Amino acid sequence: MANHPRRYLMCRPTHFTVSYTINPWMRPDSPTSTATAIAQWDTLRRTYLELGHAVDLIEPVTGLPDMVYAANGAITAHGTAYCARFKHEERAAEAPAYEAWLRAAGLRTIAAREVNEGEGDMLTVGDVVLAGTGFRTSHAAHLELQEAVGLPVVSLRLVDPRFYHLDTALLVLSDTEIAYYPPAFSSASREVLTHLFPDAIRAESTDALVFGLNGVSDGRHVVLPPQAARLGAAVAERGYDVLTVDVSELLKGGGGIKCCTLELRGAPEHRNS
Repeated sequence: MANHPRRYLMCRPTHFTVSYTINPWMRPDSPTSTATAIAQWDTLRRTYLELGHAVDLIEPVTGLPDMVYAANGAITAHGTAYCARFKHEERAAEAPAYEAWLRAAGLRTIAAREVNEGEGDMLTVGDVVLAGTGFRTSHAAHLELQEAVGLPVVSLRLVDPRFYHLDTALLVLSDTEIAYYPPAFSSASREVLTHLFPDAIRAESTDALVFGLNGVSDGRHVVLPPQAARLGAAVAERGYDVLTVDVSELLKGGGGIKCCTLELRGAPEHRNS
């Protein structure tokens, strides 16, 4: 299996905490450790660098504890960034911050009219975008995205609130291969996935509930949480090199490895790491 160097955007969890509830994982009454979150995040960043990928950093903004989940800021394709428009007011200010960074990085930015949460709900598989709806991203945003980037978009309905973003229930392994957790999707969406990816890995609940599907693949190496042992073994059996990074502190906010990682496709320059 071949891979090529990727370019990722990340945001250090300098202000990470859980002070409100906008998904089933967030419990403000449970303690969080910003120091632990930063240490785990930094291990993830260093893992990408050791694999030969570029990592850009956006400055964290005070008062935006969820800004660490960079994947929600946009989706990029061919040098265009279709930017987020968050559903919840608590995260609304992240959208202009990410849009400004992406524009300064040289991407053509498109401000969304429709509610969407970037790569949280929109995942590129080869020349197709799989797009989730049901909890955060509107179906209308799928149409807006297709017009923005010129790629076909396949809509998938999420039905389990624990998997409120597509990237919590579906992992892109390569341009042709995915893994997913079937119970997170409507019956019709499961039929679509079976049709498109008949040989996909079907994850079990024990791995899905530790955000095992919220991983990152470069086509050869797949970065997963160590808690998703069965999924890791299944991915390795397909010929991928599996690396593990523990981001369990960030799971308290409802995010994992992929949530922290926005892929920049077609950006003209590398800024910092």
